[in-house]
Amino acid sequence: MFDIQENLKKLPDRPGVYLHKDRLGNIIYVGKAISLKNRVRQYFQSTRNMPPKVRSMVGNIAEFEYITVGSEMEALILECNLIKKYRPKYNVLLRDDKTYPYIKITNEDYPRVIKTRIIKKDGGRYFGPYSDAGAVNRIVDLLNSSFALKRCSAVAFPTGFRPCLNYHINQCRGICTGEVSREAYREAVEGAREFLHGRNKKILSRLEERMAEASEKLDFEEAAVFRDYIEAAKALSATQRVVMHHSKDVDIVIPAKGKEETHMVIFFVREGKLAGRETYELEALSSEENQEIISAFINQHYSRLPNFPKEILLTQMPEDSQILEQYLTELAGHNVKLLCPKKGEKRALVQMAVKDVEEMVKTIDSRAAAAKERREALGSEIFAVLKEMGALHDDSEYDGREFRVEAYDISNTNGVDTVGAMVVFDGLKADKKGYRKFKVRTVQGQDDYGAMREVLSRRFGRVFQGDESFEVLPDLILMDGGKGHVSTALEVVDATGFHIPVVGMVKDDKHRTRALVYRKAIASQDAESRENQGSSCGAGVDPLGSVEYEELPLKGKPLLFKYMGRIQEEVHRFAIEYHRKLRGKNAANSVLDDISGIGPARRSALLDHFKSVDAIKAASIEELGKAPSMNQAAAQNVWEYFHGRDE
Repeated sequence: MFDIQENLKKLPDRPGVYLHKDRLGNIIYVGKAISLKNRVRQYFQSTRNMPPKVRSMVGNIAEFEYITVGSEMEALILECNLIKKYRPKYNVLLRDDKTYPYIKITNEDYPRVIKTRIIKKDGGRYFGPYSDAGAVNRIVDLLNSSFALKRCSAVAFPTGFRPCLNYHINQCRGICTGEVSREAYREAVEGAREFLHGRNKKILSRLEERMAEASEKLDFEEAAVFRDYIEAAKALSATQRVVMHHSKDVDIVIPAKGKEETHMVIFFVREGKLAGRETYELEALSSEENQEIISAFINQHYSRLPNFPKEILLTQMPEDSQILEQYLTELAGHNVKLLCPKKGEKRALVQMAVKDVEEMVKTIDSRAAAAKERREALGSEIFAVLKEMGALHDDSEYDGREFRVEAYDISNTNGVDTVGAMVVFDGLKADKKGYRKFKVRTVQGQDDYGAMREVLSRRFGRVFQGDESFEVLPDLILMDGGKGHVSTALEVVDATGFHIPVVGMVKDDKHRTRALVYRKAIASQDAESRENQGSSCGAGVDPLGSVEYEELPLKGKPLLFKYMGRIQEEVHRFAIEYHRKLRGKNAANSVLDDISGIGPARRSALLDHFKSVDAIKAASIEELGKAPSMNQAAAQNVWEYFHGRDE
């Protein structure tokens, strides 16, 4: 079990990002800290003065993990990336995907220095990202003023072009006048570039001199302007080691050996920014060398990925690195390099990752034990449900295994565009490769039971057809519904001859799973009676009177309650998304498409003008002819189509 108090003692007094998790291992909060040791501990002190939202979150924390970084700035940007990735329940989530600003030197004949939030492969030089947008604005203004750079977006200056105000107040060199050579201007731009690369001593020294001069003249307003420039320059000089100035995607692969288990940690750098990390558990002997572990992991992990970056950074180069590179290059379809950097920003990235893994190893065994405990606790509760249903022998005992679960839901709009969805969970983890969606073909109108019968028949029918993607059977089937849905599912399952328990997820007024409903097997009913039962089960009691339906309330079972709620939300989401996609596709079709002379442009024009098909149908030929894009012949065709049909 993850001991929170023990792991609080192991927290480092360093900047970083922490991730709080619930009992199911879901990330519920991501936060940043100047000192992980001080910040994380605050959550587990007295909750008396905490806001209600924080108290609620703390009550759901079962464990935490953290990622150490080099500075508060790194923690801020990494926190932003992780929140966007995981969208934790207790974080404030922005609806727009706002990004941090960059300073850009444009790729033009006479380059400009501008602020931007959009990265393009246009040959420009990007510096950042920066968290302080105000400092970025001041630095852009400082560089443009100090080096008298062009600020307008004009690229051509015809004869008679009049200079702007910046030229007349000596804030621009006046490129438009033709008095400045391209070489001289490039030298000024190079000075701005040097400053953004961190070589800012000359400008800072000059700014401090001018601030002192303004103070001596008692011109405190001007001195304050120079003071702000100096502060902005210092703020931007705190560069990000977690950010590469060129927009590249790389993976950083580092082994992490605990006392009992070996893990491999991958840090993902996407578009130059550290986007997060993943930990993979390995079955490896503690005596095995890191080179062997890295080689085996790269081989097995990347061989199952559809795509991956061109560079993988390592702490140690495997002996078979050349063969691995060739293999990965063939898999990816582009050159892939394994690198063990010795200097530069890539080396800094690897060193940062190594320090984080060193901290992670301190708690890797306790986290592994906590994950195992979660899996076994959930498995035990599912085992108890199966045993209560009579699906297991009374004398059987839980052996620690995880159960494979399939969940089903139906989605439609008033019986139109009906679809079915199947999601799969292996224990706590969703197996998204096993997800399936079904477009219902044989059922018309609002008939959820009929639609579910078709979906399940097709799912198990694929097993008998030899479809390998359907051959793995579940230990338990979950239906998003009550007794009627369970009965319908059992008709299909019993007919296949498979003995798979079926459970319905009964919702409360807040659309949460409050109980499980199932068909309880009577102990006196022998196996032969069950086989003869076949598909004759009704929605209540079977013809022999040996089966009844019971409910198992989830109150008092928090782990099972959260698990069932998570599955219910996931299958509902998957079904709704497919239904909306299908409905949107069908909505593109219209009855107007069947009318001669009415193409997409005229169809859109008619709908925009009349607002509905009924209004088009009620319009006269003259009114139809006045609509945009219409002529007399097209109007006649529309009118005859509808009124001819009425006759």
